[in-house]
Amino acid sequence: MVDPENDLGTVKIADEVVAIIAGLAATEVLGVAGMSGGLAGGIAEILGRKNLTKGVKVEVGEKQAAIDLFLIVEYGVKIPEVAWHVQENVKKAIESMTGLDVIEVNIHIQGVKIAGDEKEEETRVK
Repeated sequence: MVDPENDLGTVKIADEVVAIIAGLAATEVLGVAGMSGGLAGGIAEILGRKNLTKGVKVEVGEKQAAIDLFLIVEYGVKIPEVAWHVQENVKKAIESMTGLDVIEVNIHIQGVKIAGDEKEEETRVK
């Protein structure tokens, strides 16, 4: 938890807040299909915006943070490029919003989303 002091008192930023910022910043990047809660039964589960912290692990010290992100990418994207953009976006968002120095953003690609999968399931249900 971050606890910077000033003349008026202290400001405490919960680890979960840092995780939410990281998750939101990651999903803003083109090519990221969603966050992954991990491999359950060999299948990566895509989580929506409501569960952003499920695919994020943070270690927050007094002045520094390290982030691990578990992502699903869209089929056809250049994974190294998407990962780099996620790292940059997450670092920038956390540093600008919290004042923490982000020392690392580790990306773990857990799966690939193929376009049209959701539409096929929707038509079967109707």
